[in-house]
Amino acid sequence: MTDRDDLDARIADLSERYLDLAVAILKESIRLPADYADRPTDKGGDPACGLSNHERPRLEFLKQTIVDVGAVRFPDDVRFDDYGNLVWSVTDPEDGIHPDDKIVIYFDGHTDTVNALRSAWRDKLGGIDAYDGLVDPEAVDREFLRSELGHLPPDDQWDHLVFGRGSADQLSGVVSQIVATKIALELAPEGALRGVIIRAYGTVCEEDNDGGGPMYVVREVLPGAGPARIPDVVILTEGTGDANKGALGIYRGQRGRMQIEVTVTGRSCHGSMPWEGLNPLEHGAAILAEAARRHDTGDGFLDDPFLGRGTRTASWSQLDTPSDCAVPDRFRFRFDRRLTVGEQPARALGDIESLDSVQAARDAGLTVDVSVPVYTEPTWNGYVLGNEQIYMGWATPADHPAIETAVRVYESVVAPQVTERSTGDGGLRAEARVDRWIFSTDGVGFPIPDDDDTIDVPAGKNWVSHDGYKHPAMFGFGAGIEQNTHKIGECVDSRELRLAIAFLARFPSAYGQA
Repeated sequence: MTDRDDLDARIADLSERYLDLAVAILKESIRLPADYADRPTDKGGDPACGLSNHERPRLEFLKQTIVDVGAVRFPDDVRFDDYGNLVWSVTDPEDGIHPDDKIVIYFDGHTDTVNALRSAWRDKLGGIDAYDGLVDPEAVDREFLRSELGHLPPDDQWDHLVFGRGSADQLSGVVSQIVATKIALELAPEGALRGVIIRAYGTVCEEDNDGGGPMYVVREVLPGAGPARIPDVVILTEGTGDANKGALGIYRGQRGRMQIEVTVTGRSCHGSMPWEGLNPLEHGAAILAEAARRHDTGDGFLDDPFLGRGTRTASWSQLDTPSDCAVPDRFRFRFDRRLTVGEQPARALGDIESLDSVQAARDAGLTVDVSVPVYTEPTWNGYVLGNEQIYMGWATPADHPAIETAVRVYESVVAPQVTERSTGDGGLRAEARVDRWIFSTDGVGFPIPDDDDTIDVPAGKNWVSHDGYKHPAMFGFGAGIEQNTHKIGECVDSRELRLAIAFLARFPSAYGQA
C-alpha cells in the first residue's frame, strides 16, 4: 500500500470513528437556539436566535467545541474576526515548508439559518421539532413529509437522518469542517497537512447577505496580506446533493444575484376622488406585469449551457398608504435577479429603467427610482459592511487542477465507502458528479474586479478570471440535498456527513502534493 493509499484508509477510518461526535455537535448546533427563543427577552431571550445577525450563542458553542474536540493545536488558533466570522486554522509546523510556500485551502460554511417556523413544524409534522429534531417517530405525518421534501431515504433508514432547521443548510457543513480539521491534525505526522494551511470559516449573515463574510475577508483581510493568507482553493461546504441526481456532488459554479429596488412615488388622496391623486400602486403593478412578461419571453436574459438562464422575479413589496380607502403615497418593491454568465448588474438595472411602464409612470407625473439596495444591518457583533446587494456568480473551469483533484479525492476516499447506495434519486453515488448549484452560496463574496490590485495574488495560486472578475478556484462539497433546504422537515443523512468529513480531511494534502 502506498503512503497515499494508507492516508486514504486512515481518513476513512477516522471519519467513521468520529461520526457520532459529528452528529452530536450537529444536533446541539440545531437545538441551541431553543434556549433563547423560548426565553423572555427581559431574561436574555432572543426569538431570532440562530438567524442572520443573531448567531452569537451558536458561534460561542462552536468555538468552544473546536477547542474541546482538538480541531486546533492551540486555543488561540480559533477566534472571531471583526465581522463576526468564526475562524480557525491548522497546519503542520514540522513539515519544513515555509508558510508563504504552502498551499492555502479555505473551508467556508455559514452558521446562520432561515426562520425555524417551529409551530408549523409541530402542526404539520407531528413528531418532528425544528430544534429538537425527531422526538416521536410514530407521530410523524410521513406522507406530508415526503410531499414536502425533495428526497428522503426509505423509512427503515431513518436512523441515519438528523432533522431540524439548519441540518441541510448548512450547519452540517460547518460541523464537517470541524471534524475534518480534527482528523487532519491527528494525521499530520502521516502527511495530512504536509505543505498546506487550512483556514476554516464559520461565516455569519449569509442568509440575509450572501457572501458577506467572504466580502469582509476580501475587503479587509487580504489586501496587503502575504501568500500564507491568500487562498489557492475555497471549498464551500453548502449542501451539494440533488434530489434527482444524487448526494455529494462537486459543484464548480453558481449564478450570481442582485436585488433591484423600484420606488414609485405618487400623490395620495381620498379613494372617492382618485383623479386628485397619482396612484403608485397601479403604475407599480404595471411595471411588475411588464417585467414578468419580458422575463417569460426571455427579453434581456442570457442562457449559459452550464450555469443556466438568468432569471428575474418579484420578491418583496411595501405600500405606504393612509388607509385602504385612499390612493397610496408610495409603492416599493424588489426584484430578485439571478445573473448567469455574461450578464452584468448595470445592464440588469438598465433593463428595468427601460421598461415602457416606467416611462409611462414618469410621464404621468409620478417619480420612479430604480436602484440597488444597500445592506445596512449590523452583524451580531455590530459590524456594518454596507455593501450593495450585488452578488457575483462564479465558475471554476472543469479542467482546473482543483476540480481534477476533487474528482480524484472523491474516487479514492468517498467512492470506496459507498458500499450500499441509498434507495432513490437523491442517494449516494459511487461516481463523482461535477455539477453546479441552483441557489446562492458564500462563493459570491469572493469575486473581485480583474483590475482590482489591492490583493497581491501570486501567479502560482492559479486564480480564475472571467467576465471581468477574478476569484480563487472554488467548488462546493457538502452533505444535504438542495431541494430539502429551507423546508419544513429539513434533514440531512449522516452517511453524507461522514463522507463529507473524509473528503475535506483528504483534499488539502492531495492538492498540495498534486
